[in-house]
Amino acid sequence: MRDFLGRRRKLSPRRRGGRSTLLAAALTCATEWKWPVLPGVGLRPGHGRDPECGCPHPDCVVPGAHPFDPGLLAATTDARMIRWWWTNRPDAPVVLATGGAAPCAVSLPAVAGARALAAFDRQGVRLGPVVATPTRWTLLVAPYSLEVLGELLHSQDWVPGSLRFHGDGGYVALPPSRTGAGRVRWERAPRPAAAGAGAGTTPWLPDVATVVDVLVEESAGTPGGGSRLAH
Repeated sequence: MRDFLGRRRKLSPRRRGGRSTLLAAALTCATEWKWPVLPGVGLRPGHGRDPECGCPHPDCVVPGAHPFDPGLLAATTDARMIRWWWTNRPDAPVVLATGGAAPCAVSLPAVAGARALAAFDRQGVRLGPVVATPTRWTLLVAPYSLEVLGELLHSQDWVPGSLRFHGDGGYVALPPSRTGAGRVRWERAPRPAAAGAGAGTTPWLPDVATVVDVLVEESAGTPGGGSRLAH
């Protein structure tokens, strides 16, 4: 469904050894984690102090953080294609195409996100990667179907409009991208699904059912968390 309205060390957009760390992050996602990615549209200097989205839409609601050319269907895990993209556009954001066999995601306002993570920690709930910008936090979760998500939301009395679900046909900007919302960083870094010799490096992801109740509650209880949408 469409969106509803690195490595574990810290990455930065500086070049190291002649290679952009954005390229390094994209290659890690694609080749080590098997997450399909593509370059985001990026930013351009604006007429005021703030940069503008590189797309032709002056009222873009996610400036710099979305695919444009190529489109979302071009997302790939092919290392040669990724090297070509980021060699030509070394500052392009890294965009994950969610859904299918790739991670899905749930995003919410940053204040609600911080409260939710504190609640999960108190409950001893294991989380997967958490992506943060100054305005929104995004929890990556295991792939889910529209039917499963629909059942989960139907069981809620209502769902705040500020809570967004990124499944099939959706996307999420990943660190260390720079977007109109600010720098994208890991609030919780990806950790391998298993430990020990010979274990893979694919990050562990929780089921959406494990996190949705707390995310709804904290989004609803945070001032400015959004309108209440009945389900």
